[in-house]
Amino acid sequence: MSKAFADILRDLAGRQPGAPALTCGEDTWTFADLHARSARTAQALRAEGVGPGDRVGVLSRNCNEFFELIFACNMLGAILVGLNWRLSAFEIEAIVADAKPVVIITGATQEGDLLSDAARRTDGLRRIVTIGDDYEAWRSGAAAEDPGHHGQPDEVALILYTSGTTGLPKGVMLTNRGMSYSQRLAAEIWGMTSASVNLVAMPMFHIGGCGYGTSTLLVGGHTVLMRDVNLPQVIRLIETQRVTHAFFVPTVVQGLLEVPGVETADLSSLKLLMYGASPIGESLLRKALTILSCDFMQAYGMTETSGTVVNLMPNEHRLDGTGADRLRSCGRALPFVEIRIIDPVTLNEAETGAVGEIWVRSEMVMPGYWQNPAATADAIMPGGWLRTGDAAYRDADGFIYLFDRFKDMIISGGENIYPAEIENVLLSHPAVSEIAVIGIPHARWVETPRAIVVLRTGMTTTERELIDFARSRLAHYKCPTSVLFADMLPRNASGKLLKRELRKTYRPSG
Repeated sequence: MSKAFADILRDLAGRQPGAPALTCGEDTWTFADLHARSARTAQALRAEGVGPGDRVGVLSRNCNEFFELIFACNMLGAILVGLNWRLSAFEIEAIVADAKPVVIITGATQEGDLLSDAARRTDGLRRIVTIGDDYEAWRSGAAAEDPGHHGQPDEVALILYTSGTTGLPKGVMLTNRGMSYSQRLAAEIWGMTSASVNLVAMPMFHIGGCGYGTSTLLVGGHTVLMRDVNLPQVIRLIETQRVTHAFFVPTVVQGLLEVPGVETADLSSLKLLMYGASPIGESLLRKALTILSCDFMQAYGMTETSGTVVNLMPNEHRLDGTGADRLRSCGRALPFVEIRIIDPVTLNEAETGAVGEIWVRSEMVMPGYWQNPAATADAIMPGGWLRTGDAAYRDADGFIYLFDRFKDMIISGGENIYPAEIENVLLSHPAVSEIAVIGIPHARWVETPRAIVVLRTGMTTTERELIDFARSRLAHYKCPTSVLFADMLPRNASGKLLKRELRKTYRPSG
């Protein structure tokens, strides 16, 4: 039977009370500390009227208190709502109005300024507490006793709002059962133990923070939390904390390799570096394997699946023969996950090698979107299958190759063009650091691909050279007809490209 967050913490605090659980900055908490603090915070929430099913919003950068609040809510049967501090006050106001939290906890810096007057007047909101002296005074007056709630598998533990790459964010309800797979992933797939040290830089309002971020902790290991991604600090923390596991998007991996002194840093403790949001290029992987000298693993998942459901394992990161081709794949389904590739028109199984939509079935899948039955009905099909909206094909060996969101597909002259296919080709050009491809209007073909490129430091190329490079590797109708250069590309918290923002900036009007 799956265990809830609070029950796992109770067990660990009893078995290894003095072992380090969390470090952020200069503060390190043991499992006993984390349990005691979470219990007192749960009592402070209870004193505000928070009970089973009630929501508690957290609007803060990464800090130990975020974990404390996850466990505190779980000790009451309440639901933690992660609020994205990267959003505008207007967007946060809409999310608060949807979730209707009883209490909101804000960060000690500027996060509280993101709560508009309207958000502060939300129906049912009784208290706003700022982490720091305000928070410590609020919680210190509460009893130290664990409230003792034991969550059932189907109880909702978290509501995380989607990144909004396809429109307004929706509140994804994640259950105790679904989130318990973070513990299984840690132990069975990622090789984490109580001796592991996990570096977590993903924001906690995102599944990469709440999911991957809790993984090592749930098997009794040590989690080192970063408030923000700081590349030199990442190197220092790997050295000083003897980090064994970490997760980054490929652009961060590339940045790490350019940190002065990285070649001589002692990174020998690092065993596994996981990455996601996009494939890793062969040239980047080759350099990373040399400098970081650890295993690599690609992960595919989404908020609606409680995290990772597909992995490209370390032994599949070969740079010879078919191994190099496999680097374009995100891997194969995990043992407790079923994957189908479905023709979105006929809803029949797509042929091997044919592009379709990824459907997922697992106990990890959400029960639905918070107070949004229409969106839930669109996403979850009979039999419990989740329609992801992601286009992909599967080869004869079961490896899955992502293309794009179906809505990002370009139709040019009646042909379907998947931007990711172009992006994967141009990423192999030595001068290209990042790339995004969008469709722009065309008088004859309706749409045509346009590439927006970020160059590697110190490298140069031209529009013509990149178009010719693509044409030497792809059918001409798939290739970009224009290339623009940019200093950076817009991304969300998980590192995924925000194509809608690119279309606003780089797609001609009219």
